Amino acid sequence: MKKFLKEFKEFAMKGNVIDMAVGIIIGGAFKAIVDSLIANFIQPLLDKVVPMGENGAPAPGIVDNLMRFAGTIINFIVIALVLFIIIKVANKSRDLRKKEEAPAAPTTKECPYCFSEVPIKATRCPNCTSELQYTPAKK
Repeated sequence: MKKFLKEFKEFAMKGNVIDMAVGIIIGGAFKAIVDSLIANFIQPLLDKVVPMGENGAPAPGIVDNLMRFAGTIINFIVIALVLFIIIKVANKSRDLRKKEEAPAAPTTKECPYCFSEVPIKATRCPNCTSELQYTPAKK
């Protein structure tokens, strides 16, 4: 049981899981904002376009269903558009933060006499026993 709990803790503390949890929470909060935008601003505008019945209320039946469906589609489009923009900006900022890795310092050099590879700090070639000049690696 201890091994299971340890593995679960390692899984839960990985960056991907935490990022996903934050994303879900922010997504839920953003959905509430978009729902409010649709209900309080866009839906009243759509209601003005709907033909009115005899008593001044929107015509019952299919028109109400179409209006709810149109609101749902607008809700989806707004959420998808904003999430697309957020992901695009996040990817661009991640790419900007990536730094080019400096090339690794050489660990070997070539013997000028026998042309074999020898360690960079070597002062004598192990193959031809020629004396080599030690040159420290450049930083």
